[in-house]
Amino acid sequence: MKISMIRDLLDADLLCCEENLDSDVYSACGSDMMSDVLAYVKDQAVLLTGLVNPQVIRTAEMMDMVCIVFVRSKRPTEAMISMAADDGIVMMATDKRMYDACGTLYINGLIGTKAVHV
Repeated sequence: MKISMIRDLLDADLLCCEENLDSDVYSACGSDMMSDVLAYVKDQAVLLTGLVNPQVIRTAEMMDMVCIVFVRSKRPTEAMISMAADDGIVMMATDKRMYDACGTLYINGLIGTKAVHV
């Protein structure tokens, strides 16, 4: 699935890295606990979260994620947007709740992978 399709499906506002909207992604995860993302996520390209702090960007960097979607009308700070832009991580925000956003992506073909404890 193209990141641009994720934006369209979630009716999300693009916050940075428009040049990467044509990137393909094959899986996603949703979590507000970055420790769980670090412990259980493997090969996930998109992170959906309602947590708004710089640790989200750092976690996405460490896990080689290419897109972050903030759910529940959460909006990152300008400093966070700048951090993501520096790393080429597409950042978006949607008014959808986590459950709805994840479900929408799943029924449209973006899967999660089996949780792997690392």
